[in-house]
Amino acid sequence: MRSEFSRLVTAASRTWHVLDSGPVLAANGIEPVGTVLCVHGNPTWSYLWRSLVAQAADQALAGGTAWRVIAVDQLDMGFSERTGVERDLTRRVGDLGDLTDELGLSGPVVTFGHDWGGVISLGWAVDHPDLLAASMLLNTAIHQPESSKIPAPLRFALGRGVLGRATVTTPAFLETTLALAHPALDVDVKDAFRAPYRGARRRGGIGGFVADIPADAGHVSEPERRRIAEAVAGLRVPALMLWGPRDPIFSDRYLDDLVHRLPHADVHRFEGAGHLIAEDVDFAAAALTWLDDRFAGTAERPEAQELAPASPTTLFAPLDARRTSDATAVVEMAAADRPPRATVSWRSLMRRVERLAKGLVLAGVNPGDRVSLLVPPGADLTAVLYACLRIGAVVVVADAGLGAKGLTRAVRGAYPQHLIGALPGLSAARAFGWPGQKISTEALPAAAAAALGVKHSLPELQSIGAADASPMPSMPAASDPAAILFTSGSTGPAKGVAYTHAQLAAVCSVLADTYDVGSETGIVAGFAPFALLGPALGARSVTPDMDVTNPKTLTADAVAAAAAEIDATVVFLSPAALANVVATSDGLSPERRQALDRVQTFLSAGAPVSAALLEKAQRLMPAASAHTPYGMTECLLLTDVSLDGLEPGNGVCVGTPTSGVRVRISALDADGTATGTPSDEAGVTGEIVVSAPHLFDHYDRLWLTDRASRRGVTAGERWHRTGDVGHLDASGRLWVEGRLPHVITTPEGALTPVAAEQRIESVPAVVRAAVVGTGPQGTQQVVAVVETMPRATRAGLAGPAISSVVRSAAGVSVAAVLTVPELPTDVRHNSKIDRTALGEWAGEVLAGGR
Repeated sequence: MRSEFSRLVTAASRTWHVLDSGPVLAANGIEPVGTVLCVHGNPTWSYLWRSLVAQAADQALAGGTAWRVIAVDQLDMGFSERTGVERDLTRRVGDLGDLTDELGLSGPVVTFGHDWGGVISLGWAVDHPDLLAASMLLNTAIHQPESSKIPAPLRFALGRGVLGRATVTTPAFLETTLALAHPALDVDVKDAFRAPYRGARRRGGIGGFVADIPADAGHVSEPERRRIAEAVAGLRVPALMLWGPRDPIFSDRYLDDLVHRLPHADVHRFEGAGHLIAEDVDFAAAALTWLDDRFAGTAERPEAQELAPASPTTLFAPLDARRTSDATAVVEMAAADRPPRATVSWRSLMRRVERLAKGLVLAGVNPGDRVSLLVPPGADLTAVLYACLRIGAVVVVADAGLGAKGLTRAVRGAYPQHLIGALPGLSAARAFGWPGQKISTEALPAAAAAALGVKHSLPELQSIGAADASPMPSMPAASDPAAILFTSGSTGPAKGVAYTHAQLAAVCSVLADTYDVGSETGIVAGFAPFALLGPALGARSVTPDMDVTNPKTLTADAVAAAAAEIDATVVFLSPAALANVVATSDGLSPERRQALDRVQTFLSAGAPVSAALLEKAQRLMPAASAHTPYGMTECLLLTDVSLDGLEPGNGVCVGTPTSGVRVRISALDADGTATGTPSDEAGVTGEIVVSAPHLFDHYDRLWLTDRASRRGVTAGERWHRTGDVGHLDASGRLWVEGRLPHVITTPEGALTPVAAEQRIESVPAVVRAAVVGTGPQGTQQVVAVVETMPRATRAGLAGPAISSVVRSAAGVSVAAVLTVPELPTDVRHNSKIDRTALGEWAGEVLAGGR
């Protein structure tokens, strides 16, 4: 902590210690645009804010936007005066007001609070509306739901006979808090946090803060807490929340409450960070970036922007048009060990959707509520999805294949108010503490429902919805939020991708236009999102019998059976599923082959698809036009290319943009960073940047990620940096060369991996290849990691024969060749190779590790 910021201030006859960059700015003739008022919690002190004070001052001294930062030590805490007087929440808020009066703050002021300091800072904020410009928060809470207990660590500290010993007599509470950092704090940082609290006589404030937690309605501070919580909902100034999800005290349920009160707030959840988020991540850089974005270097307060009313969405028009049709809408295939398949007509689907919609409303599902759907693809999922969308609820969809850890991260991150699941999903929700009112897909015995915390079932809701004579709720607006779809998690933790109703309708429109999908189309969807879009496309759809957590197990017989069931004209499969379908096609019966003969369009996407694999699929579906579109969860269809358009080159050709899509390239520099101004110049390799009517709205509760995805693009237009790298050719076709994090920075310059991988995969003994870099940035060496046939029994250095042919084929200098039994891939597609993990492993192996 820099000593030039430390000073003492006397206010209302009490002595405060503060960190204050104001005098440093004044000494350099710098007039700040405003003040950031930082309030710590328990048992920290102003030291928590040291990086913000220093970075803000350095930014101002370097000519950037100048913010004065004042970080206080609350009375009885840090190096402020020990008053010996009990200080409840009302007094704490008043104390802070006394200090700011003494400092003569005239505004604009941005409050910034952490832990119990968050409540106090918000108390000051609602009491000083004329000075308040914005509010920022780190992990905190302003409301304790009556339905749940206060966090376990605080319950323990408040226990009879425990409070004094845990907080004052011993430093246990302080040491426990310091242990919550990720990674562990350095010894000198711990010692700095301990410095003001050495000895029981210095720790009275720690015990006083814990005792002031309103654990029940009769607590002296409860009326003030309630006053602040209610007033916060009326704040219209900009707000930022930076959150550590690994916090055992202030979990995501408290973030959800704050977002509900401040729905306009920008939010970023830092995966891996916890209660001491200020120590876990560079929160100061994030906060200063946000201030620059919001205030653009001026002291003017941005006004809240009102969105113009949008026209009604067309997402439900195809269903409504077919509400009296007895034709097939959805087929749910069944395996031999399950009940017979279910066939649902349009009339039946629409009736069930509307009855469920009414039942969900009666069960407390409101417009804007988040509903997590943990239901396997099929009739139940289709009906409840459209019922939720119909009433304006926001569906949260994450792959079961993310596993318990990934699903827990996704569900807790989205923090739904309701969770609808089949038994496996409900059991996982119970085991891992996933949030939301629980609704089961089937009626359960009372004991089972109680054990799983289930309040309702879909049959029950459908029944009460059928008996409800009230009119259907009004149709959601096109601009209303509709869905949060989670990415595959192939390049880091799965991200929640938010769509509005208009954007989902635009997805359907581009699919219909590109592949001529309509009322006569039958879709076999080996990729669940496209099965769910079937009704909105007006097409009949079926998901083949498959394990959605392991797409590469899909068989040719299962696809052909599904195609026969609905007389399919379109088949969509992931590359891994396609590979196994081709591999298992020899045993198909003549009847099954006839069903595939009628397919007119075949699609495979989600990862690069080789021409050889598409040619094999073409032989399996001889009348079909084979396509490999390019897209992502953020924009499901961007470009398209048919088998006839594929040719070898530097990367994978994914064709020309579909209707309404614009593609630009941000060129890579020597360090492999996309720094170039996005352009459509041919032959330039860089990050792929896209714009489209069906582009997603934003990343959910990932403000920094969302901001980065829009970096350096045309002002006033919605563009997205995909994280993929590639180039445009002279004909306007897009070629994908890999992912931005996987670019290898060699001494000769940046190298993208896909072209070399394709050349290596031409070697007969190689099944799949990944090209990765090892060593420091700028001097990385190329390593090839390959799956072979026959399969290697263990991972390690390849033999001389394989090494020789791989090096010859690669077209680049390869430092080493490693073989593995199987390359690590994502769950959704079983195709996207985790080159980052491979590169780290390869480096360890070449350094002598296992």
